[in-house]
Amino acid sequence: AGCRSSQENTPNTQATNEQAKSYTVEITDSGFSPGTLTVKQGDTVTWTNKGTKESWPASAVHPTHEKYPGSSITKCEGSEKDKLFDSCRVLKIGESWSFKFNEKGEWGYHDHINFPGPFGKVIVE
Repeated sequence: AGCRSSQENTPNTQATNEQAKSYTVEITDSGFSPGTLTVKQGDTVTWTNKGTKESWPASAVHPTHEKYPGSSITKCEGSEKDKLFDSCRVLKIGESWSFKFNEKGEWGYHDHINFPGPFGKVIVE
């Protein structure tokens, strides 16, 4: 029976020492810019409406918004609203909405009120 090194029992704190970052996606008349964004788990993305019409960014799939774990348009009126990849409201021109991505994966999204487009994707590593 061998002794375990104390290093084996030390948690890896490298990931937790990284500072979470913030990114911006502009909603324009020609779509989301950038259309695809790669972020790290724990980063925040802010959608800002820079177009000439209202917008409602939300997780795929239209109209339920349930692709991102835990998200659903049916939860927009509840206490979990801040945990949904769904703005749960119309963003007027100049308004913004932010979401912190805690789940790794490739998350498609769309503009709920201007469906069938535009579409975008956030890749969370």
